[in-house]
Amino acid sequence: MITLAEKGNGQPGPDKAALEKLPKNKLIAMILEQREDTRLRLEEKDRQITELSEQLTKLQGKIDKEKAGQKIKDINKQVNQPTSKKPEWDKDGNPKPATKGQKKKRKKRTGCGNPGKSGLTPDETHFIPLASCVCCGNDLGDRKGKADSGRIVEDIPPPAEKTTVFKEVTESKWCNQCKKMVSSTSEKALTGSDIGLNAMIEMAYLWVMCALSFPKIRDLFINFKTLRLSTAGISRIMIRLSGILQPVYEEILNDVKQGTKIWADETGWRVKGKLWWLWIFANERSAYYWPDKTRGGPVVKRLLGEVFFGILIVDGWHAYTKIVCDRQTCMAHIFRKIRAFIDAFPRYRSIMKFYLKLRQIIRDGEKLQGARDGLSALVFQRRLKALEQRLDALLEWKNPNDTLKEVIKKVRRQQEHILIFIKYKDAPHHNNYGEYIIKKGVVKRKMSGGSMSAEGARAYACIQSVAMTCQLRGISFHRFLKASLVCYIRTGRPMLLAEYESGLKPLAIAA
Repeated sequence: MITLAEKGNGQPGPDKAALEKLPKNKLIAMILEQREDTRLRLEEKDRQITELSEQLTKLQGKIDKEKAGQKIKDINKQVNQPTSKKPEWDKDGNPKPATKGQKKKRKKRTGCGNPGKSGLTPDETHFIPLASCVCCGNDLGDRKGKADSGRIVEDIPPPAEKTTVFKEVTESKWCNQCKKMVSSTSEKALTGSDIGLNAMIEMAYLWVMCALSFPKIRDLFINFKTLRLSTAGISRIMIRLSGILQPVYEEILNDVKQGTKIWADETGWRVKGKLWWLWIFANERSAYYWPDKTRGGPVVKRLLGEVFFGILIVDGWHAYTKIVCDRQTCMAHIFRKIRAFIDAFPRYRSIMKFYLKLRQIIRDGEKLQGARDGLSALVFQRRLKALEQRLDALLEWKNPNDTLKEVIKKVRRQQEHILIFIKYKDAPHHNNYGEYIIKKGVVKRKMSGGSMSAEGARAYACIQSVAMTCQLRGISFHRFLKASLVCYIRTGRPMLLAEYESGLKPLAIAA
């Protein structure tokens, strides 16, 4: 409050006696001057407050934008995890409300538990006599007893006390037709090896299908097989085995390329601690694993060629664009990203609406794919065109917010490859199968940390390809590998999977 003894600028003014001596018009002029100074000061403060408010708004917007950008980065980093087998549109819940007072019935899972042993024929029958009472210890040796019906027990042999050692003595004879000395060969082990085929095959199974490391395999063989091995020895055996199986390895790749559908994926690998990549290319009956230093398109082009006359089902990785083919992008990845945006920005209902509309387009695409056999080519193409137009209209969303713009940009980037699956019979719109195939490599990397050499990485990929292909085709890996190695001992080449499936097995192969 301005007093007569103080000016508006804060400096001491004239005292009361001096003011009383001033004329009236001079006092009015002084009061008006002070009022003007006060008004100017208030306007200046209002301007400063306005400027500070604008700066605060800008800073708050910048912080919100940075937080949203960080959320988007976190979403992009976290969503690229292996998909589950649950359909994407069931993952967001939509739970049915339970009826009040009604308990949820638990369905018994079919196939759980071990199968019954009643149908087995016992190899041995053991009679367990009762010498004394189990309750009081009374001697019952002189009493007559009655045998019950018995029960069937299935077990495995105990750990061996010693290994079975063979001495293989070959015979040499003169061949009149060849005009040279020829020798017999042993089928118990590879030439020059002192480890038998059965031990080699079990090592391979433990290495690739059980994902055990070489030290774990060594400990298991020492403790349960009494077979002393070194990790370096096991490594050399696996590298030699992979060298023998190279024709089978190439057969698997050719079978993959001859199919109408290929699932592809890649995951990180380690060779002496350095980053490599483990690739997989698979169809319904074959799986091909390949380790490489790079994650680029040349790997895809080198393995699959420049043109593939089928559908390639992959995630959004750009390396798969290097070959000419129909490419179906994994909608599971896209749906998972959108759901992550929904969880991170729950206040934006437009993202949920976009998600539901895109999900409905994929559902309608599945229906059209299933009804294709009953439709004429013209009707099918017309309905497919209608779905593509719906997708175009969805991506032209009116007035999207910044977060929805980011979602639309991700979907638009894959727009040409979203509805490709409709054109192929039984082709999925997700890469779940590829994730399942590559899961073997992921588990192996986590269990053993990768490989210690490039030769070891390629050996693993070769043997894993054979083992996984046998699993997909319902073939016993142990039996096939035994037949293939015996064929190699006899003829110098391994038995191929096609030969094994057609029944051309070597004679006299021990089970």
